[in-house]
Amino acid sequence: MQHRDPQTGFCTLPASQDEPAPGPRPPAPRPAVRYVGDPMGSWCWGIAPTLHDLAGYCQRHDLDFAITAGGLRPGGGDPWTAAFRDFLRREWEAIHQVTGQPFGYSLLDQASFDYDTEPACRAVVTLSHLLAPGAQHGSEILAFFSGIQRKFHVDGQVPKALDFYRGLCAPCGISGAAFRAAFLSPEMHAATRAAFAQGRRWGVRGFPTLLLDSNGRIHPLASGRIGGAALIASLEKPLDAKAARPAADQSSLSTRGA
Repeated sequence: MQHRDPQTGFCTLPASQDEPAPGPRPPAPRPAVRYVGDPMGSWCWGIAPTLHDLAGYCQRHDLDFAITAGGLRPGGGDPWTAAFRDFLRREWEAIHQVTGQPFGYSLLDQASFDYDTEPACRAVVTLSHLLAPGAQHGSEILAFFSGIQRKFHVDGQVPKALDFYRGLCAPCGISGAAFRAAFLSPEMHAATRAAFAQGRRWGVRGFPTLLLDSNGRIHPLASGRIGGAALIASLEKPLDAKAARPAADQSSLSTRGA
């Protein structure tokens, strides 16, 4: 079971996951805010309203907004015991009290459930690959991500079933058949593992995590619970510093790997 800090809202990844070595990377054409999270992570649902506000801020200020599926508990592994269900109930009740986010508890009444977050993460990766290349789809992917969160945390539906995603794909212009074919493909399984590894290369050790990708460098913005005003302040600080640098200094920074 991952460690959760109820004060910070941060869920730490198990230390046994692979630690890929970082490598050089080209700078993004413009700054990008990167959200690394898991749609089945409780605190990722808890900060969902803040994420929607952030996506709107990015759109207004010419910043890219992108989501990377994190892989909170790929493969599951926690026995669906009364103790585990009680743990989830207490956590969801605490998050609701702090954030006001709604939770349903019908899932906790099921006799069996495998808390495997890989399929939900793979759905996010699949949608990202199916959307038109060469365009920014951060808001659409966030809406899809949030749709998974609500159906799981509030409605108690299981994200392993392909029918779970049918209504979520339609607003993005993706047919159920196209989604199904891609979702089940070896390519999307591999792309999902690559997304998990990418987060680790960025130094992400738990969810939710927010990063600023600017000038070839990754700047940590926030981990765990954070309000909108604090998040914007955290984002504006490195952006203001970047704008204040001489052009030559900015050029030298852009050649460095993260």
